[in-house]
Amino acid sequence: MVELTVTQMGAAGDGIAPLPEGGSAFVSFTLPGERVAARVTGKDRAVMEGVLAASPDRVEPPCRHFTICGGCALQHWADAPYAEWKRGRLAEALSRAGYADPDVAPMVATPRAVRQRADLGLERLTDGRVEIGFHERGATHLVPMRECHVLLPSLVALLPALQDALRGLNALKRLGSAVINMLDTGPDILLRTDAPLTMADRKMLADFAGRAGIPRIAWAGKGAPAEVAAQVKPVRHLLSGITVSPPPGAFLQASAEGEAAIIAAVLAGLPKKMSPRARIADLYAGIGTLSFPLAARHVVQAYEGDPAAAEALRLAVNAAQASRVQPTRRDLVRQPLLPAELKNFATVVLDPPFAGAAEQVAQIARSALPHLIYVSCSPAALGRDAAMLREAGFGLVSATPVDQFLWSPHLESVVVFAR
Repeated sequence: MVELTVTQMGAAGDGIAPLPEGGSAFVSFTLPGERVAARVTGKDRAVMEGVLAASPDRVEPPCRHFTICGGCALQHWADAPYAEWKRGRLAEALSRAGYADPDVAPMVATPRAVRQRADLGLERLTDGRVEIGFHERGATHLVPMRECHVLLPSLVALLPALQDALRGLNALKRLGSAVINMLDTGPDILLRTDAPLTMADRKMLADFAGRAGIPRIAWAGKGAPAEVAAQVKPVRHLLSGITVSPPPGAFLQASAEGEAAIIAAVLAGLPKKMSPRARIADLYAGIGTLSFPLAARHVVQAYEGDPAAAEALRLAVNAAQASRVQPTRRDLVRQPLLPAELKNFATVVLDPPFAGAAEQVAQIARSALPHLIYVSCSPAALGRDAAMLREAGFGLVSATPVDQFLWSPHLESVVVFAR
């Protein structure tokens, strides 16, 4: 056992403390300035055994699963210093990219218990029961979910009935997952399991969907595309006034509040002077979360590589006769827009996956594009891509952090660049 003093927070939400013999260790569930008793478990890891001198910013975590569940890392930190730390993560990423003293706006907070999407683990126990929950921190075991202060209460309330129903699912032998999107028409469930779905499974899922008022339950095996296992009514979701039928497991913004904050920052980041005939490229458009609000201003060419998402966007555009959105299916990793194509746009809105958009940003750097709005869910990937933009002559216009992922180290941000 050693006594450690935490000096700063690491990128994953762990405290960092110097070790007596040199070097430093990451210590979970600690805060800057705290003195703790800890057990060193590796060359850069230690486990806190007790708080000897607590930070004044330490608060009581609201959830009984905290420290065990891997979903949250920072429930023990007061709101104001937590928000400033997250804002600092964006500032640090931009600074490392070469933007000295970046002007980062205050973090836009989202409330508790509003997250509309969950990716949960499934585990069949030796007695045949099925547990549903997030994985333990640093482990593969599940934490049986009894409460959650991040997810929508209606989503949490669905889990006991789903857990009971899945006990009879032949397709779940040992491990699986469940993606649940809370759409405007109700919960939309995608199950992934470790064995094929049987006819008895399909009947059971249809009966459960009817009883529980679940419009659709889809299923996918390992490496296979999703298919509808049971559907009792259409699935619909409204995006900026446009009705979309999302595919099973579709990517949605984590919360309606977070989505609204991102849209507001994107619209505010558009060039101040744009010709009425100017066009916008929306890259990684998904099912149209940003395309539709952008189309209220200008014509939008929406590019999406995922076949199911691209088709959902196309159908929504056709049904709404939203002619100012022009959807195009295109894999932007294998086939990024080239400089000759980018010259047709006044700005690009780029909302890539967690890994960023190195291939597309490289082409933007080579182009004459004057303006870019980058929506990021990874400060590290943003920093790497922003470094390419800075070298190509892009200046930083604005940076807005959005706390889509409450009590976690993950951060959404909207960053505007211009030459």
